[in-house]
Amino acid sequence: MKTFAVLYFLATLALLPARAQTVHVVSESTPFTYMQDGKPAGRAMELVEQSLQKAGLADYHVSIYPWARSYDLALKEPNVLIFLIARTPAREPLFKWAGEFLRIQYHFYKLRDRPDIVVRNLDEARAYTVGVVRDDVRHQYLQARGFTKLVVSGQNLDNFRKLMNRQVQIVPMPDTDVSQMCEQAPFDCSHLERLYTLDEISSSLQMAYSRSTPDAVVDRTRAAFQKLAAEGVVKRVMDRK
Repeated sequence: MKTFAVLYFLATLALLPARAQTVHVVSESTPFTYMQDGKPAGRAMELVEQSLQKAGLADYHVSIYPWARSYDLALKEPNVLIFLIARTPAREPLFKWAGEFLRIQYHFYKLRDRPDIVVRNLDEARAYTVGVVRDDVRHQYLQARGFTKLVVSGQNLDNFRKLMNRQVQIVPMPDTDVSQMCEQAPFDCSHLERLYTLDEISSSLQMAYSRSTPDAVVDRTRAAFQKLAAEGVVKRVMDRK
């Protein structure tokens, strides 16, 4: 019944008069979206493109930027679709949400040969230099909680390399990023040790439109993504190795 409702909604939207809308799709380099042979690729990118095509929004272009630039564009410009963005209470009113890719947990990591670094709660973590990516959810969360030893990078790989090179003492990362960062760096993952879990920002990673994007564009995309999810496509693609 739910699938029928989504199909009916898509068919209804298709009958509406449509003005050409160019969608600017933005993201950062992650294990799920990256540049390959000069083109955006990855599992999440595949799902975004399928959603836009099913929604009849074939006029789009994709840019992979440092997170802060993608986030700023999505805050200020119309017709911007950003992914993978953590859906948090603070961000809820800032965007028009269009679909969940997966749920994620963030953990503090350190180098295994640093037994002197002990983090069992946020208060203990404040004593150490922490590597973060500018304006992402981890940066915003730790800054709001009074962390003063934040070392800010523009991209995830740069942030990870600061941990490798001992320029920072701990870095918050999801498990999904660790193997990818080790491969790209390159670095032996066995030299990393997971510490404390940041439960408060463990959330869902989604795609979302800028607030000034027309509702019709958002509704089309959301309905198309929901159809993919109902058919099991979203889970199959995101679980693929």
